[in-house]
Amino acid sequence: MDHALLALEDGTVFEGRAFGARQQRFGEVVFNTSLTGYQEVFTDPSYTGQIVTLTNPEIGNYGTNGADCESARPYIEGLVVREFAEVASNWRSEESANEFLKRHGIPVIAEVDTRKLVRKLRMGGVLRGVIAAGDENPQELIERARRSPSMAGLDLATKVTTGASYEWDEAVAPCSPSERIGARAAGQYHVVAYDFGIKRNILRRLTHAGCRVTVVPAGTAADDVLARKPDGVFLSNGPGDPEPLEFQAAQVRKLIGKTPVFGICLGHQILGLAMGAKTFKLKFGHRGGNHPVLNRLTNKVEITSQNHGFAVDADSLKDSEVELTHINLNDDTVEGLRHRSHPVFCVQYHPEAAPGPHDSHYLFQDFINLMQDARRS
Repeated sequence: MDHALLALEDGTVFEGRAFGARQQRFGEVVFNTSLTGYQEVFTDPSYTGQIVTLTNPEIGNYGTNGADCESARPYIEGLVVREFAEVASNWRSEESANEFLKRHGIPVIAEVDTRKLVRKLRMGGVLRGVIAAGDENPQELIERARRSPSMAGLDLATKVTTGASYEWDEAVAPCSPSERIGARAAGQYHVVAYDFGIKRNILRRLTHAGCRVTVVPAGTAADDVLARKPDGVFLSNGPGDPEPLEFQAAQVRKLIGKTPVFGICLGHQILGLAMGAKTFKLKFGHRGGNHPVLNRLTNKVEITSQNHGFAVDADSLKDSEVELTHINLNDDTVEGLRHRSHPVFCVQYHPEAAPGPHDSHYLFQDFINLMQDARRS
């Protein structure tokens, strides 16, 4: 059994058992409360620069498979769990979680008191940390954690974006014959999707709803997007701090009023900046599959999937043309916005789920409706 350490910048050291790659990695230590969907978490580019703690104590028991990847590879810096299953038991499994992470160079520390760690992060806020296997000097790891970059101020979206534009045509596929997902709509609407770290299930949902999707790099100019004559523009999720993305916000500002725009997560924050808002870093973020959000337009509560460490400042939008449409019922932070005069809206959470509930799938149809209305006008 290989020994492993998780050292935090505040001087705390957790001991455990090493799995995955025997590499030393640093990052912002965060936690996710989802009960399932660990592979989707591993491969979500929004986790770039972060060591993820999963609060579900049993991880790895159903293995991994190619269909559940949200991108081409894992983006987490490391994984912290209570128990890590070495044996996978599921008819869809193609590779164990341990083999999958090891093959991609991701270290894992198991047999950690994750309740203690999560309580520390909730009370004091997220911390920078280092995972290392073997007989490392704990004090040296603590110092390395302290020297590692803070997430605040980091532009990570331009590091994970695609290098060139491409077409996407894969729709949602059922996991089993009993899953009812409805028929794929005809591809009537051309959507240009900015890739700030886009998840595949977002692309699948757009395609399933009736979109022909062209994905473009994060640095694409608004004029180049409009030259493609889209029916609408989508702004994706992604990692890091939204404030350094001044160029991206400026391009989105040029799109407002010229085409319908829909943003999710980091795309929501960039759209907020483009409409004059400010953003701020949350104490420990929202990551999990059971966050309650109030839709102020319908007065209904949605249970949502979330993964973000920054939020839009509601006070910065007072006396503006922007309407607050959704709020988080745990801490009253902004979860959704729309422009009062233009077909522009966004949400902070993840309506595509993967993993998570399906309460908010209607937002993709709302985007279709905006593009339909824009064609008629």
